[in-house]
Amino acid sequence: MMRWSIRKCFKLSVAIIFLWFFIILEVPEEIEDIQKGQGGLLDTLASLYHASSTSEQKQLTVLVHLAESDSTWLRKTVHHIASLYSSQILTGQLLVIHAPSHTYPTVTDNQKELSQGQIYSKQNIDHAFLMSFATNLSTYFLLIEDNVFCAPNFVTHIRSKVINRIPHTWVLLEFSNMGFLGKLFHSRDLPLLAHFLLLFHKERPLEWLILHFRTLLDQQNVIFCRPFLFYHRLSHLSFENKTLTAQENGPCGPDVLPGVVFTDMRFSGVHSPQEAYTLDESFFWTYNVSTGNYVTMILNHPANLNRVQVQTGSITDGKYILEKGQVELGYQPEGIPPNCTSFTLLGRLVHGQMDQIILESSGYQVSCVKLAVNANQAGGLMIRHVYLWGENA
Repeated sequence: MMRWSIRKCFKLSVAIIFLWFFIILEVPEEIEDIQKGQGGLLDTLASLYHASSTSEQKQLTVLVHLAESDSTWLRKTVHHIASLYSSQILTGQLLVIHAPSHTYPTVTDNQKELSQGQIYSKQNIDHAFLMSFATNLSTYFLLIEDNVFCAPNFVTHIRSKVINRIPHTWVLLEFSNMGFLGKLFHSRDLPLLAHFLLLFHKERPLEWLILHFRTLLDQQNVIFCRPFLFYHRLSHLSFENKTLTAQENGPCGPDVLPGVVFTDMRFSGVHSPQEAYTLDESFFWTYNVSTGNYVTMILNHPANLNRVQVQTGSITDGKYILEKGQVELGYQPEGIPPNCTSFTLLGRLVHGQMDQIILESSGYQVSCVKLAVNANQAGGLMIRHVYLWGENA
């Protein structure tokens, strides 16, 4: 038997407990991802503390969950954190925990492909453990992820939003429109949420369970709090003493798979379609899209993909997202220029974003990745990134 080997599929997660406020970080357990996990963790902690004033830091506690099973790595990571944040640890503002190995299910050594339920299970159990530990430590609980930038004075911004709302009129406030990043809960709901995640840990991904939990507690509509305060940074990674950019194909950044981009959407020469498929901060800008419009990445060589991430809209205020869209994987290209002859649905965008792990059965020999529009949409549309993880077949 072996411990889960899918940790590299997930980012570290962070939660903030407000004492008023609380944060949780979770570190991957794969030895091959040591540098990624530690670098992403330290970058996120640095952003978190740099974005908070001294008075704001007194209002929050940070909880770091080290989900690694290797004792040597654990000791080194704890030592590194302690050397950088000794004052926060001594005052109880930074806590580090480790879940026992028997907390997680095991898989057999000869199991070559993990089921979608097993992928969900690991992520959900991770967060159930974190939420259970955080119970009774604060009034509010904020969930974020690793490799995230925090907006300056985010604590004050969140506090102002909370103060202006009647406490019993909301279950979940969202300070980002990406996945489970920037989700704020009442800490009193954490035991019930943790139990809910354990009850359905193999059924659905974490993001879906959180949103369903919200509706079960009678908040039917999403409550976005703008401007958004947290966003991913995938184009810059730290690796011990060396700085890597995603162009150098760092250990957890998107892979560089050469290809071309085709679209039937309007565009100018300033923000062209190709800019949606880069690893810098450029983007593709278009407007007034219609049902059936598309942006398609056609790879120079078929690839075995294990993850696709799509980001649309402004990172500062959430405007210009693709409101209804989906991502499809294409196979068997023909013609000049080449175009794939068959497509399968990978997933639909939620609030303009998608981050989907791909099982081996559908990610094999992929030649096209298509972002398709599912409804007419007036006004501007910003397609920031289509990120791919994989290798040439």
